[in-house]
Amino acid sequence: MKSGVLILLLAISILLTGCTDTKSTEPVQNGSNQTNSSSNEQGETVENDSTTEDQEENSQEDPLVASTPDVVAFEVVLSLKNKEMLSLSHYVHPSKGVRFSPYGYVEVNTDLIFTAQQVEQLMMDTTEYHWGAFDGSGDPIEMTFTEYYERFVYDQDYANPEQTSNNQRIGQGNTIDNSGQIYPNATIVEYHFSGFDPQYEGMDWRSLRIVLEEDGGNWYVVGIIHDEWTI
Repeated sequence: MKSGVLILLLAISILLTGCTDTKSTEPVQNGSNQTNSSSNEQGETVENDSTTEDQEENSQEDPLVASTPDVVAFEVVLSLKNKEMLSLSHYVHPSKGVRFSPYGYVEVNTDLIFTAQQVEQLMMDTTEYHWGAFDGSGDPIEMTFTEYYERFVYDQDYANPEQTSNNQRIGQGNTIDNSGQIYPNATIVEYHFSGFDPQYEGMDWRSLRIVLEEDGGNWYVVGIIHDEWTI
């Protein structure tokens, strides 16, 4: 009788052991990409590649990645508005630098060109540069960059313009606009005000043109052209 009970208990024990679920205790192997897995509602495995996420975060930190000329031009204008020369230097063409033109006609022999490294320090630079000649009088434009900035760069709030255009001149005066010949492969974004004092009937208009060229898939500023009515 006792042997029969023992046999019955042994059979029950074996049956219960076979029906019990087992779970793997093997550690997850993380390779160099550190791929993590999770399950969705349908039980399918979803892989999250942390390397891809890191690349996306890095691309968001680079202001030039996947930018358009309009976006870069506006970032340049914002940097000028806020006098953030370090930020501006990030957009300066790495080999051509950036040329500053006080009027619509680009003077390739006299307009000054600065490298990205030089642009970083311009607001603190006390050097008096020769920027060209004043319209009408022909007197030399001899100013520090800060003085030139106030008169021939950000003399109006170009971050909030009355009009903008892309490769089409808005401000019209007596000065020939030769920017298309000097920068044949560029995109030129113009920020324009049609005038301020009614008594001048629009002759006090102002424009700032940001000249951009593509290099290696990124857009860089190669020219900053100030324009206004000239005699």
